[in-house]
Amino acid sequence: MENEKKLPLFLYSFISIFFIEFVFRIVTIEKFFSTSLLYILITSFILALAISWITKFFKEKTAKVIFLIILGVISLWASGNLVYKNAFNVYFSLSMLKLADQVMTFWKTTLLIVLKNIIYIIILFVPFIVTFFVAKKINFSKSSLKKQGIGIVLIMLVILGFKTSLLINKNKSYSAYEIYNKVNDISLSIEKFGVYTATYLDVKKTITGFEEEVTFIKQEEIEKETPIVYDYNIDKTIDFANLINNESNKSIKEMHEYFNSDSGTKQNEYTGLFKDKNLILFMAESYNEIAVSEELTPTLYKLINSSFTFENFYTPVNNSTIGGEFQELTGLFANNSILRTWRNAKNSFPYGVGKVFNDLEYSTYAYHNHSYTFQDRYKYLEAIGFKNFLACRNGLEKKVNCKLWPESDVELINATVDDYINEEKFMVYYATVSGHGSYSWGNAMSKKHKSEVDHLPYSEPVKAYIAAQMELDDALELLISKLEQAGKLDDTVIALVGDHYPYMLTLDEVNEAASYKKDGVIEINRSNFILYNSATENTKISKVGSQIDVLPTIYNIFGINYDSRLIIGKDILSTEPGLAIFSDRSWVSDYGKFYATAKKFVANEGIEIPEGYVDNMNKIVANKINMSKYIIEKDYYKKVFGN
Repeated sequence: MENEKKLPLFLYSFISIFFIEFVFRIVTIEKFFSTSLLYILITSFILALAISWITKFFKEKTAKVIFLIILGVISLWASGNLVYKNAFNVYFSLSMLKLADQVMTFWKTTLLIVLKNIIYIIILFVPFIVTFFVAKKINFSKSSLKKQGIGIVLIMLVILGFKTSLLINKNKSYSAYEIYNKVNDISLSIEKFGVYTATYLDVKKTITGFEEEVTFIKQEEIEKETPIVYDYNIDKTIDFANLINNESNKSIKEMHEYFNSDSGTKQNEYTGLFKDKNLILFMAESYNEIAVSEELTPTLYKLINSSFTFENFYTPVNNSTIGGEFQELTGLFANNSILRTWRNAKNSFPYGVGKVFNDLEYSTYAYHNHSYTFQDRYKYLEAIGFKNFLACRNGLEKKVNCKLWPESDVELINATVDDYINEEKFMVYYATVSGHGSYSWGNAMSKKHKSEVDHLPYSEPVKAYIAAQMELDDALELLISKLEQAGKLDDTVIALVGDHYPYMLTLDEVNEAASYKKDGVIEINRSNFILYNSATENTKISKVGSQIDVLPTIYNIFGINYDSRLIIGKDILSTEPGLAIFSDRSWVSDYGKFYATAKKFVANEGIEIPEGYVDNMNKIVANKINMSKYIIEKDYYKKVFGN
């Protein structure tokens, strides 16, 4: 009779799990209220049944300990996911265990994020903490085998009901059925089913080697009236028919068929415009358009508004710096499961930017003003053709102060420009660091420029961010001055993109300095692509683009022979329709914006949307994400080109 007066363990488990899911959703999901709440209610019910069923096999004292351990792990997992989301603006998945050293390297920053979110973390642990005070009122008694049998039948029936419910609207893009069975995306899974079911799906699909289906569909090319008939940027020596006929592996054969079905992108009026010019390519740490003003960053302002001005360019945050850098240097989408492989540098990269310019008899150089080993940068830069990468701890510390945090971009340029400026033709890659967070007056670069931003009507983090980016501006000013003095400015192209927006600022903080109110999914990633040559008149490009489009754009404008079918990003200056893809499978095209987790399409004003456009685009986006993944996972370039 005493146990009957106690709260059933299942009910307490259900309330605890749903409470954690509810809090996690409030804090991390932009669109809180949706039909997904019903799925989360059901999956919380199933998990609670399972926990109760497992615990009831044991005697009361043991059951309490087991339950507390399970509840503690559940609370810890949600808290860890919350911190990871705030740190890198992506959810944690199993494949990211391979990138755990990134968190450890910046442990101080991670600790700050933990402290910043400590209230939410404590709330997520409330059920665990409360259990210590109410344990005596919960029924932990052992169940009979009969009741346990009834329990497992009940669990199976609820799971069956849940899976049946998935059939509703199963053929719609990103329906519950599609996300559960046909898509492997942690963001969509968490939004639809909650953090714990998403974790289950992530583990299951990772272990089973799940691969999404390929749909042979391509964006319609935008035809322009021109008296010139342009050829396609493709390698006509690739015999896809032969590759298809001689391939026994189903997945590789599908890839051959996919790329063979693509016509590639056309050459255009800009093809070869910068042929034989020098190239200095930047990956600028946390660079974003909110840092740019004619007053405080005049060099950036000048470069953005000269030569080419890309009016709809995005730098999607995708697994922090390494993701943005991967996208810029490969033209592929940075699926989180492939970045460890990228870091191992075992793949073949025939279109590696260092290799391509080496083959054209350029002198190539790569520099970074932080540790040369961070995330194995020295390995993957060598894999794409840079043989003389210089950074802190492999020689650069003799020329710059590597004890600062972050280090100075001005010192980086000053210490390295003489290495290459007198070469006949040079190609240089810089990975900068001065713009790195966190953003406070403890940041060495923010502190350096503090007096110049004190007058701004912003909060300290925003002023500190802009101050840090002023160091990049000064570095570019110095570089241009050096090129001009050497008589090389007109013969040099400067290309620059950020790795990601400054995600150590909150959305509200970003909007303090923004010229319009940005959302936290797409518009927060809007930024600039600098493609500057002092002798080139300004042209405005309205087409949508992102980091993955940088490499093919450079190859076309430098007149480099490459196969545009085999790079997932596309030349922004071509007739290929514009597209930018984000980490949760949201996207922007020339027609409008699609918010994947909300399943909401916002058409551009005055644009007529073709029937079935959004569904087709979702398939195209999935293809681009998956083909990027398979190119790396299967070392596909080696399959096509051999050694």
